[in-house]
Amino acid sequence: MSMLRVSEAASSIQLCRIMRPDDANVVGNVHGGIILKMIEEAGCIVSTRHCNTQEGDRCLAVLARVEKTEFLTPMFIGEVAHVTAEISYTSKHSLEVHIKVVAENILTGTKKLSNKAALWYVPCSLENVEKILDVPPIKYTNAEQEEEGRKRYDAQKLERIETKARAEEILAPLLNPAADASPKEPHTVDFSQSSLIHLVGPSDCTMHDFVHGGVTMKLMDEVAGIVAARHCGTNIVTASVDAINFHRKIKKGCVLTVTGRLTFVSNKSMEIEVVVDATSLIERENRKYRAVSAFFTFISLDKDNRPLPVPPLKIAGEDEQRRSEEGKARYLQNKAKRMADKERVQ
Repeated sequence: MSMLRVSEAASSIQLCRIMRPDDANVVGNVHGGIILKMIEEAGCIVSTRHCNTQEGDRCLAVLARVEKTEFLTPMFIGEVAHVTAEISYTSKHSLEVHIKVVAENILTGTKKLSNKAALWYVPCSLENVEKILDVPPIKYTNAEQEEEGRKRYDAQKLERIETKARAEEILAPLLNPAADASPKEPHTVDFSQSSLIHLVGPSDCTMHDFVHGGVTMKLMDEVAGIVAARHCGTNIVTASVDAINFHRKIKKGCVLTVTGRLTFVSNKSMEIEVVVDATSLIERENRKYRAVSAFFTFISLDKDNRPLPVPPLKIAGEDEQRRSEEGKARYLQNKAKRMADKERVQ
């Protein structure tokens, strides 16, 4: 069951949906990819509606980037997800949407904050997908709110450019462990590395015939979950997702190769790099290209949903050592930010 609530200003919406058995894993935890897909759907709706309040070309808001997404508490079968999306900043050609997900137990009436995310969209003309339209400005409560939004805009723009440059440097596809039939040593990168192949069909796409961002994110979460489960051999859940960068559009008829590999393991968490490479089946120019990249963090849980220690990652070679050190730096940076946020709240 789904329900949509819309504000009069059309700058915020709320989607509601009950979590079904096919949304969850075997122990009842809702897949992180399902939640990511709902988050992106809400963001797309509120952004597209806002951009079409002005005269001129009709447009569809396309996902460009997802900031760090926190999975604060697990969601379970039978709970209702309330996904609230609100436009928080507009530049000339982009929108920032802040999203919160609240899980409601409709038997007891209890509610808990499950997820927080920030997404960036750009409006693409329905007549010409390559044409980026202007975004109608929103009204800010005060000048400080607008200035903070401008700082976030500048920061994400710079990081997106830097990430795209790094992605192009590592354009060569990751090794596919399935191609090598030799046994792998447990708890190594090769042992858990996994890939999914997906053909983009009409149901995956927008009116432009380009894949929905939420569809891609769901596939990425599935691959990351397989990697984490192979490493731990336990129940695993998504804890957070670092920025997801959409480098290039993915069109209907493309074959996606979604690949995940462990980069860093702490005592109770795993960082997994996930990349999406695309190849067109129908166009003459069918060179594989890097479309999306992100880092997912998973944790291992016992039968009572309490965190379990994670087996250490066995590192082999300079490349794995470098990726592990970079992952550790991100882990420590995120940990310091969480501690600072906690102290600020107190």
